[in-house]
This record gives sequence, structure tokens and C-alpha cells, in this order.
Amino acid sequence: MRHILAFISLSILTFSVLAEKSWPNRHTEPVRIIVTFTPGGAPDILARILAEYWQKDHQNQVIVENKPGAGGNIGTEWVAKANPNGHTLLIGTIGTLTINPYLYKNLNYDARKDLESITFLASTPNVLVLNKDVPANNVKSLIALAKNNPNGLSYSSSGIGTSIHLSGELFQQLTQTKIKHIPYKGRAQAMPDLLGGRVQMSFDNLASALPLIKSGDLKAMGVTSAQRSVHAPEIPSLSESGVASLKNFQVTSWFSLMGPAGMNPDDVKKIAAETKRILHLPEVKERLATMALEPNPQGPDSLNRLIQADSKRWSKLIEETGIKAE
Repeated sequence: MRHILAFISLSILTFSVLAEKSWPNRHTEPVRIIVTFTPGGAPDILARILAEYWQKDHQNQVIVENKPGAGGNIGTEWVAKANPNGHTLLIGTIGTLTINPYLYKNLNYDARKDLESITFLASTPNVLVLNKDVPANNVKSLIALAKNNPNGLSYSSSGIGTSIHLSGELFQQLTQTKIKHIPYKGRAQAMPDLLGGRVQMSFDNLASALPLIKSGDLKAMGVTSAQRSVHAPEIPSLSESGVASLKNFQVTSWFSLMGPAGMNPDDVKKIAAETKRILHLPEVKERLATMALEPNPQGPDSLNRLIQADSKRWSKLIEETGIKAE
């Protein structure tokens, strides 16, 4: 009898240990997905889609927490210092992972060492748009206008160091033009000035700009992806504008799933697989399409290669242009 009880006790202990290692573990804490920007944008929507399905499929509480501030650094640092048990995750962005490390000199985390890559999530291009009254109807005429009036044109962005800002800096560098950058606290503050003509252009998010392009309030010059977007095939890419220096122009805003460094490799694999399954669901693809988001849930190896390539690219541009965070 004692042998039987000992066997049962050992079995319960073994099951408990396995349960502790499995993800998600409902016996410890809820899963938290940290979004480093305010609600409503692409990172927030991606987080809430994952939370919705994880909670439904695993019967485990999943919480989306918005921790905005300092260009996404506040929330990123919070995750970097969290317990690597798979219950604290981060929606990483091109800014927080490949731009901010070179833009901010005193970060309290190292994006390469303190974060674990889990999977790429989705991407979306920006689109170069003009106020409807700007006397240019294509990229060539816009460049000519800018060259004839150095710093006479201005472009808005949602903040220093954003992909919108760096798209504008890269455009100037490649076309040898001088266009004044006007940073705002966010798109909500920037758009009224663009529509009112106080600034003349912007590299806006495609999904956000599309309604204004279709209504005729903004003129689209080209998307910043290498090819045309399937969500707006009528808009050419900047690389096909006929301007030789823009032939390889490519800037896409992308989003990833990260965790604190030191996560259990089995948890990383399981979370990546679960994410891939969710993003391939037809109803999820349809929801993402309304935001011009292209899901592409590749695993950690592909994500690490992307982070490395974009880090090299943006660090070079930041150094050459002397961009500094305020």
C-alpha cells in the first residue's frame, strides 16, 4: 500500500512539475502582452487578437497592457526586466528594436541581449502623401519642387525616430533634397496640419491614409514597400517612380512578438506555433487586411536576421544624419 501511495505521490509531483513548465500555466499568473504605444494602433490590435484567441483556446487569463512613453522604451524596458517564464510578452516594433538603441544614448536595456525573439507578426508599408494643393502629381515633380525651394517644403511625422520620420530622412538623402521635418506627438496631432496645408507632405501609415487618399484630401505619390501593396494596388511603389536613386527604396513598419531573455526554448516554440496558427485563421487575416497589415509569422531565426539587418541600416542613417532624440 505504501508503495502505491508513494507512486501516486511521485506521479502527482511529476505532473505538477510538468504543469509548471508548460505554457501557459494558469496556476501561476495571467499572460501579459505589453504594448508600448497607446490603444488603437497596429501593435495594440495585434496584441488583442492574440489575447482573444489564447484566452479562448487555453482558458487562461490574458491581459493586454499599454505602457506608452519615450518612443516605446518604457514598456520595452519593463518586459526586458520581467520573469522569463513566458507570461510577460512584448509587441516589438521596428522602432523599439532597431532604431531606439541608436537614437537614445541612455537606455536601461539592451534590445539584443535582454529580449528573446519569438516570432515575426506582420508588416505594413508607409505611403508618401501630399496635401492636395501641392503643385506636384508624381515623385519626379515633387523632387524638382523640393530642389527649387530648399527647406520650403515640410513633412510631418508622429515623432522623432519613428519609421515615418526616418522614411523622410532616407528620401532626402537619396534624392539630395532638403525638406523640413516637423515632428508631432502623434498622428492625431499631425494630420490636421497636413490636411490644412501647414505642412505639405508625410510618410503616413498606409491603412490610416487610404480613406483620405480615396476621398481626394491627400495625393498618394507611392508606397514605401519594394512592391505595391495588395491593399492598394493602384498606388505605385516609390521604387518604380522612375527615379534611379529610389530604385531600392524600401521601408516597412513591422511588428514582432518578444519576451524577456532566458525563456524556456520549448515555450518559445509553442508560443510561436500558437501565434502562427492564429494569424493564419481566415477571420484574423480579414481583420488585419482592414489595417493593410500583412501577417507573416516566421519564427525567431528569421526575426533575428531582420532585426540585425534593420539595425545596421538605421544605425548608419542615424549616424550620417545626426538625428537625436529629444
